[in-house]
Amino acid sequence: MDWIFGTWPWYVGGPIIAFTMIALIYLGKSFGFSSNFRTICSAMGAGKRCSFFDFNWRAQKWNLLFLVGAVLGGYLAANVLSNNQIPEISAYTTEYLQNLGFNSVGKSYGPTEIFETLNANSLAVLIIGGLLIGFGSRYAGGCTSGHAISGLSDLQLPSLIAVIGFFIGGLIMVHLLLPIIF
Repeated sequence: MDWIFGTWPWYVGGPIIAFTMIALIYLGKSFGFSSNFRTICSAMGAGKRCSFFDFNWRAQKWNLLFLVGAVLGGYLAANVLSNNQIPEISAYTTEYLQNLGFNSVGKSYGPTEIFETLNANSLAVLIIGGLLIGFGSRYAGGCTSGHAISGLSDLQLPSLIAVIGFFIGGLIMVHLLLPIIF
């Protein structure tokens, strides 16, 4: 059972992702989490008030099941299978983040200053960040997983442009905005 607690190498995870994407392309499905928002709203009756949500949501039940599985899998991975693993981060990055006030870096799986200690600053970052991610994924026509995995697998130019935008946005956040916020 040690294999399940450790990090899987790229040559195991990569083919699993590739097989999944080939199966989805073959079945005519597209992968992405942000489309679940539209599906959930449609299932709850939002299509009666807004034409964007007026579609056959039942055709997307498989994607809802995938979302539930990802949430349950994430919970199991973090609370059952993690074995209290702490990601290995370079000494430079650890020092940089600790200088910003993230003293839990290198001592816990995620920054406890954001996810476990709720104060006005961390709550604002989570709420504003969530709204920006939601707006951005809707504006870009999909989320990072949808564009980077599914869209690039289909060789879609809009997905390549979106992924480049996600990457640039991440660099701006980490190098310019994060030091200002914290």
